[in-house]
Amino acid sequence: MALRGIWQLKRLIVSYCDWGGSSRGIRAFIESNLPAFKESNPQLEVIAELSRGQHPCLKAFYKNKNERVVCVKNLTSEDVLLHATRLRNALGRKVKKLPTRHVTKHPSVQGTWTTDVRF
Repeated sequence: MALRGIWQLKRLIVSYCDWGGSSRGIRAFIESNLPAFKESNPQLEVIAELSRGQHPCLKAFYKNKNERVVCVKNLTSEDVLLHATRLRNALGRKVKKLPTRHVTKHPSVQGTWTTDVRF
């Protein structure tokens, strides 16, 4: 995703094995979908990395020095493309847990509303 017009994903490394069965979908992705993905994203550096004996994964490096790794073992090429697109669209921020279920600027003085009110 672009933050203020700048894409946040710098580099995407596609790591796969040329022999293993769990890399079947990512090998199909590299043959069919990866060239079109590279053409549609010229701002992105896409590297295909051969790592034998390892499960396939997508490694994303963002401008804010964060890194995300997604395991794509036993997935189809369409699912791998979906994960690559999600990594491209992400901002690269860490996941932050919210303190309450609802977040508001003006919290209620009386407390949050619930269905089990006793009169």
